[in-house]
Amino acid sequence: MNNSEVKIVRIYLSEGHAQLENLLKRLHDWEKVRGVTVFRGIAGFGDSGKLHTSKLIDLSLDLPVVIEFFDEPAKVEAILEHLGDTIKAGHMLSWNATINE
Repeated sequence: MNNSEVKIVRIYLSEGHAQLENLLKRLHDWEKVRGVTVFRGIAGFGDSGKLHTSKLIDLSLDLPVVIEFFDEPAKVEAILEHLGDTIKAGHMLSWNATINE
């Protein structure tokens, strides 16, 4: 089994913000990253401290959303520089990982 190094990025957004569609388009069409997953949270809070939850009665459109992607470390570093101005400070984190190929 061959392994290679990748860098993983996790971005925290709110579903109510229009960033998700633009970010996915950028990662898919422009940056052509190896993999992207979007997670929709059932509950969460951020800087405001306001708790956002999902209930059957409340079909909230302001739930937490996490976008996670990975690729070669150098490529991810370039992407992070591009995204630095569009993602709120403290809402993007990254770490190194090993992928089996």
